[in-house]
Amino acid sequence: MASAVLASAMAFIDGTALNVVLPSLQKDLDATGTDLFWLLNSYLLMLAALILPGGSLGDKLGRKKIFMIGIALFMLGSAASGLAPTVGYLIAFRALQGIGGALLIPGSLSIITASFNKSERGEAIGTWSAITTMVTVGGPILGGALADAGLWRVIFFINIPIGILSLIILWRKVPESRDDGSDKSLDYPGVLSIAAGLALLTYGFLKIPVTGFNNWQVYLSLALGTISLIVFIIVEHKSKHSMMPLQLFKNKTFSGANLLTFFLYAALASAMLFLTLNMVQIQGYSQLQAGMTLLPFTILLITISRWSGKLVDQYGPRWFLILGPSVAAFGLLLLSFVKQTTGPSAYWTTFFPGIVFFGLGMSFTVTPLTTTVMGTVAKHYSGTASRINNAISRIANVFANAIIGALALLFFTGFLNTRMKQSPLKEEVKIEVVSQAANLGDAKVPANINSENKIKIARDYKEGFINVYVKVMRICATLAVLSALMAFLFIE
Repeated sequence: MASAVLASAMAFIDGTALNVVLPSLQKDLDATGTDLFWLLNSYLLMLAALILPGGSLGDKLGRKKIFMIGIALFMLGSAASGLAPTVGYLIAFRALQGIGGALLIPGSLSIITASFNKSERGEAIGTWSAITTMVTVGGPILGGALADAGLWRVIFFINIPIGILSLIILWRKVPESRDDGSDKSLDYPGVLSIAAGLALLTYGFLKIPVTGFNNWQVYLSLALGTISLIVFIIVEHKSKHSMMPLQLFKNKTFSGANLLTFFLYAALASAMLFLTLNMVQIQGYSQLQAGMTLLPFTILLITISRWSGKLVDQYGPRWFLILGPSVAAFGLLLLSFVKQTTGPSAYWTTFFPGIVFFGLGMSFTVTPLTTTVMGTVAKHYSGTASRINNAISRIANVFANAIIGALALLFFTGFLNTRMKQSPLKEEVKIEVVSQAANLGDAKVPANINSENKIKIARDYKEGFINVYVKVMRICATLAVLSALMAFLFIE
């Protein structure tokens, strides 16, 4: 239990704290907005592509062995990330963390399932869930405190002692277990095709704000990415060792639950990212304060999720999966109406109501969604179904960061272009002002202009980013409505 909780804590702290430290990281490493999206996606790409084979590797080669390799790789990626001299290196080292995470995340629950007998297993999983949720709550607060102190790199180094302790416990106390009846072959073509598809599509979408849509690199990467994903579907259909058995999707409810997951988690990823950037870079919150503002969301998730599980047993999941995303969409819509505020003192009347409704909606969705995914497949497919749903939530994050990230950069550029048409500044200065759109909320006013124009441009940057934030939140609200529609159409 201790080894599984400690190892999972590494991934959860890293995931929840990173959004909060991004403003400090962007400033220190001189990163652009595109760099931030790649920083998130390099990790998620590896996780999405490898979490399915990562889980089956443990079943085939030994759960303890693969779990330990995952922890070691995650630690190595964390140490390298903490030392990264440039944002390019950090993006590469985050990818290494993603590979470790893909072996680690499915391994933690597999170890618990294999190590506890049936009468204790529910309590064991409940304990794991409770402790990892507490860690999730602490992630943004810890990240904010460290970032405000100029120590954002410590977020990565925290993983080293946690990982070492977990490895020692595994080595000394946890027995090896594997599924001796499982096929030892791995779906290499599937892994390569999905990783290539996601990477090429991400590259293509994030290239659009830089070069415009009418560019051969954009066309080529989007076309090759789409072809790679089609190849992945064909491979999974024909493979004898498929990591994503397509016959599971013949079940209408299973397909609907995964479509719901895709739309809702895409909304969640983008909303959390832009909410944090807005609070810190535009509204004047410290990074610790930004981390604290998300506490109502997490507390609701902890307190209501368990209760909603009991209600699902009584009434079934369908209406929870329609109403939950609908309430989340309403919360996102409320957040989209928040413009320039007076800072943290105005939190309770500005951001708080939207965060509460968003948290309520997610709280009534998460447990029914998991129950639905696991309850629609045969028992021997339950592990595979869980990994597929986990992978789809990561793929949703990848697409959200790439597509909504590209749209955000285009929205910001368009806003600044409109403002510059009315400006008396020289043409070369206007170009310099608009080029700062690539930095989103960290856009810097050019030095070679007078004080009066500096104030105007700084105001334009703030108004431009808020304009982007409003549009992103409304896109996220639409995605949440689409997820509710998936439940209405497909969930029985």
